[in-house]
Amino acid sequence: MRLTEYFLPTLKEVPKDAEIVSHQLMLRTGMIRQSSSGIYIWLPFGHAVLKKIEQIVREEQVNAGAIELLMPTIQSADLWKKSGRYDDYGAEMLRMKDRHNREILYGPTNEEQITDISSHYFKSYKSLPKILFHIQWKFRDEVRPRFGVMRCKEFLMKDSYSFDVTEEDGKLSYNKMFLSYLKTFQRLGLKAIPMAAESGPIGGNLSHEFIVLANTGESKVYIDKRILDMNIPDEIDYQKDSENIVSKWTEFYTVTDDMYEQDSYESKVEEKNRLEMRGIEVGHVFYFGDKYTKPLNANVQDKDGVTKPIQSGSYGIGVSRLVAAIIEASHDDKGIIWPKSVSPFDYALICLNSKNEELVELCDMIYKKMKSKCAILYDDTSSSIGEKLNKMDLIGIPKQIILGNKSIERKSLEIKDRKTGTVEVQSVEAFLEIFEND
Repeated sequence: MRLTEYFLPTLKEVPKDAEIVSHQLMLRTGMIRQSSSGIYIWLPFGHAVLKKIEQIVREEQVNAGAIELLMPTIQSADLWKKSGRYDDYGAEMLRMKDRHNREILYGPTNEEQITDISSHYFKSYKSLPKILFHIQWKFRDEVRPRFGVMRCKEFLMKDSYSFDVTEEDGKLSYNKMFLSYLKTFQRLGLKAIPMAAESGPIGGNLSHEFIVLANTGESKVYIDKRILDMNIPDEIDYQKDSENIVSKWTEFYTVTDDMYEQDSYESKVEEKNRLEMRGIEVGHVFYFGDKYTKPLNANVQDKDGVTKPIQSGSYGIGVSRLVAAIIEASHDDKGIIWPKSVSPFDYALICLNSKNEELVELCDMIYKKMKSKCAILYDDTSSSIGEKLNKMDLIGIPKQIILGNKSIERKSLEIKDRKTGTVEVQSVEAFLEIFEND
């Protein structure tokens, strides 16, 4: 994409009403624009990042055996009244009435909706286990929206739901999703730490939050810092490996402030391994058994012919919140540093002198050869050298291909790594061979 043809409304100054780095940089890079309090327009650059993250989340759900569907944003209030949450959920829920005076709501989550689906289709143990998921917009009427997309009213969320015959099988599904989350965040370039947490309005007695450490995080966390050295293997058998891997991750003391107990922390974690700081929640998993299936009559017949409530759990990832979390975890004083997996473009091609016809011709040739092989943003504008370089550092594309007047004489270009700042000089011919042979 040529920058002269793209829509990238960047800002030079830091917006005064943006309190944290991610909000500042998302506005400065033209990723979002506020529509109203807590509601944002996703402009092209931001939308591209959002879709990349969404696809990684989707792929890892499928890898873990989850099946995608799509549920509506608007739900009937009747199901929520049956579950007992319609009044309990509070003012965050946006309640409405349609033209026939029927009570409806803009879904803040989908436990009731998906449980109703399960009650119609899962009657026998032969139809289970199942994990269903969708990626859909949610709405929660935050009393004080702040920090941009970190705490807003409308947000994109992946929510999945497991259905099993027995509690033992339900715990296996929980572990599969737990492990899937670890893989997902690792692919996104994040170190997300699972922490024992309160279940809140979702309910249940087994729950973990996935927290990215950041000074701007909303929660204070207490962790055994040895968990920071943990990684997930590339190849996983979810049926065989889930319980073993999850048990290794959960043996470390890691809790949010809601679950913190000083005596327990000090007795379980050596002083040299204690780390206390703040964190951003990017995912949450819950196992709640028959909390929703029982009141909504979602029952299944087991192998012995006994009819019982389906065992269930729910698993959420804040897809739009992840955009901000990645920026909080990966930036410097120049701007964003995108992990390669979520960057909207693989390369930024920068022509430093648009008045040099020979240089422009060379850059155009390179652009034409690269664009069919990778995602590339070509700065073909007439801006100054400083403006061009500063803009590319600001928007954070992983690799910058830089050509100036000397590139003609030397038949070379510079390859700058945005994360490390290292610059490699390479011949144009050698560089283009990468794309010709790919």
